[in-house]
Amino acid sequence: MDTTKEAARMNRSRRAPQQEIVQHRRRLRPVLAALAAALVAVGAPAASAATTTAWATWTPLTGEAGSFTATMTLAGQPALTADITSDSRAGQVGVISGASTWLSEGTPIGEKYGSSRDQPYLNLRPRADSATSPSTTTYTFAAPTPSSGWAFALGDIDADSVRISGVSAAGDPLTADDLGFQGGFNYCAPGTAGKPSCTGDPDDVPMWDPASLTLMGNASASDTSGSAAWFEPAVPIVSLTFEFTQRSGFPVYQTWFASMARDITGTVRDVNTGVLDGVDVSLTDSNGTVIATTTTSGGGQYSFPGYFATDGYEVTATPPPGKTGVVTTGAADLRTQDAVVDLTVRDKASLFGTVTTAGDGTPGVAVTASGPDGVLTTTTDGDGNYAFPLIGDGTYEITITVPEGTVAVSPTTRTETVSGDDLSGVDFELARLGSVAGAVTDDAGAPIGGVTLTVDGPGGALSVITGVDGRYLIDELPPGDYVISVVAPDGTAVEGPSSRKVTITASGEAVIDQDFVLVADDVTAPPDDPDGPGKGGSGNDPLPTTGADSTPLLAGGVIALICGGALLLFARRRAV
Repeated sequence: MDTTKEAARMNRSRRAPQQEIVQHRRRLRPVLAALAAALVAVGAPAASAATTTAWATWTPLTGEAGSFTATMTLAGQPALTADITSDSRAGQVGVISGASTWLSEGTPIGEKYGSSRDQPYLNLRPRADSATSPSTTTYTFAAPTPSSGWAFALGDIDADSVRISGVSAAGDPLTADDLGFQGGFNYCAPGTAGKPSCTGDPDDVPMWDPASLTLMGNASASDTSGSAAWFEPAVPIVSLTFEFTQRSGFPVYQTWFASMARDITGTVRDVNTGVLDGVDVSLTDSNGTVIATTTTSGGGQYSFPGYFATDGYEVTATPPPGKTGVVTTGAADLRTQDAVVDLTVRDKASLFGTVTTAGDGTPGVAVTASGPDGVLTTTTDGDGNYAFPLIGDGTYEITITVPEGTVAVSPTTRTETVSGDDLSGVDFELARLGSVAGAVTDDAGAPIGGVTLTVDGPGGALSVITGVDGRYLIDELPPGDYVISVVAPDGTAVEGPSSRKVTITASGEAVIDQDFVLVADDVTAPPDDPDGPGKGGSGNDPLPTTGADSTPLLAGGVIALICGGALLLFARRRAV
């Protein structure tokens, strides 16, 4: 930029503050008058519902050459401040009023954020007026910036260059996409609406190199006027750095910041009683930080006006006194328009169920609910009912503890989701365990111990042995069909059926008198030779022919056989 022109502009800027105040007041008079008339007409201030834009404010540049500091504040809710450090050289540097140089509404950034006329900006220079001594200026934000809704512009980048860098809220170096280059323009170009009195070439704009993140002035390095570019960062930023290097001429560059704000409004209602006044409402940003609170009034209404035009906001209401319920949490996105977020207060949902055994309610059963708030426990009442009142929304695992003497017919754990309304019918079914009993005797009714019986049913085969009294018992049998079989010991046989079929229902019957009778095996004498002894016959004579009289021997054998059989039968019965 021409030295004489810049010096004249700086002189004008020194005289500007007093004149600016007077002009500003004059411009505000009709606005204030119109606002007052509107207030009288409606009787109360109307809620804001328009997009607002503003240019940053600055504290004066303090310090000395090589060590300047200042503060910049982005307008918006909540206001965002950045501490500035710069090793710029001295001479025509500082916060300038914006009375003689500005970005008009005819520039690309002005079309979106409005004119910067009479709005301050920062003038800085290289560390030294040479191509090897760039100045480094860093903006360190008190909190991460919004991911949208704000912009910065660099002006008088004609015979100079600026390399831009920074750090995201995630701790990563900023990329070209993160910085959001929007384009170059010339704020002095003829025909630009509302431009300052300077004259510039509309083709004289800096070039952006995304690879090196460098904004380069015109190819001839000519010291001209109005060459500028603007950026809209697309990620939250914690620091932003400009390295300004002279190429030729008189190196001075300008920095503007602007922001856009919109409103979040809504109404809080109770699902049963309607709108609610006096409800506390909070606003949370994308970092999870509560940035504002308010209270509903005038028919359950609330308002958060003038917040950065970005996304990631959440609005939450606190249940009013006497309410143990919850509210819906609404998301607000201000990137393109105002947001209206209505909230609903309702009692927390409850979960109910019943535990039955054979169709009857079962008291005293322990029930647990594992979910978002940990593990809750309860017990069924006298009718088998249980409840988790005001459990709230979420997914839960409901589990019962099966009492002794019963078995679960349905699964003992159920996964259920509560969403808004009460959830009932989370039921469980049990069955009582049954038993089978009986006795094993001989045909005279005497008990026989040590006899094995098997019971085959839904759980597989079980076995039991009769006691000395001949009795057996198999218990803890779940519902199902069973087959009971007796295993006859050697030398005995089962009189009648050797197995029985029984059914155990959910009522858990005790099936008795499943008895079995055992008898001794039959003993049969060898058959006589039909041809008589010693007659040759078929060779099946009981005794061989010896030539002697066999009658006495046969008689003795028959007697011995009869006596032996009697003794054997007596011995077996005695043993039994």
